[in-house]
Amino acid sequence: MLVPAWLGWDHLVTAQSASESFYLAFVVALHVATAIALLVYFRSDWARIIRGFLRTLRTRRLETPDERMAWLLIVATIPVGLTGLAFEHALRTLFAKPLAAAIFLTLNGVVLYVGERVRRRAAVRKLVAEHATASSEGETGRRLDKLDFKEAGVIGVAQVGALFAGISRSGITMVAGLTRGLDHEDAARFSFLLATPVIFAAGIYKVPDLLGPLGNGVRGQAIVGSVFAGLAAYASVRFLMRFFETRTLMPFAIYCVAFGAASIVRFR
Repeated sequence: MLVPAWLGWDHLVTAQSASESFYLAFVVALHVATAIALLVYFRSDWARIIRGFLRTLRTRRLETPDERMAWLLIVATIPVGLTGLAFEHALRTLFAKPLAAAIFLTLNGVVLYVGERVRRRAAVRKLVAEHATASSEGETGRRLDKLDFKEAGVIGVAQVGALFAGISRSGITMVAGLTRGLDHEDAARFSFLLATPVIFAAGIYKVPDLLGPLGNGVRGQAIVGSVFAGLAAYASVRFLMRFFETRTLMPFAIYCVAFGAASIVRFR
């Protein structure tokens, strides 16, 4: 939303909030490429998770971390799936505009900052103490497979915020994980794993639009854009998983507030 607005591509800005949007189908195609990149990067995790899920259908029990992870991801996906089906169109036509996106991006930066501060509060330290493990770099946090299903639901509810243009899906779900005591690396891992089924579901729902009249004239662009989006996503995730072994969300909070504020001034 903001990049086309800053570059003066007004036809794309207008198309994003239209009732029937070729640009939305194009953007979803880019997101599907991102999901494929996530699937490739976390392929060993997903192989274990899928095997674990299939075992639970046979045994009706959760006995391993992979089996538990499969159902944590399912629980966390339900809120945004239901909300997206019910309200995606209304939220997009109302809020997919440059000024609204700029405001939400600024709020996103505030959420990232507050999340980092809350991570250090006594309540979270208590959760960490109860379920603590220490990483090789020294950060202490709960083990990811120690999350309960209610907490996975809370992270899933946080993901609903990503339906507003300007709110980072990965950022807001990472903050939700941090406030439950996860370290940054595990919060990022759960966030990226959680993104994969949601983005694929959005692709199944919207990408077929590219095959109809809305795709006329943009199918080739969608293919090219998807290739670059997939490559960029893979490189980014590889970098971020290493980054969050020792770093925090603070640089992203500063970036979101700065760019969001500048965009508010530009588009008010």
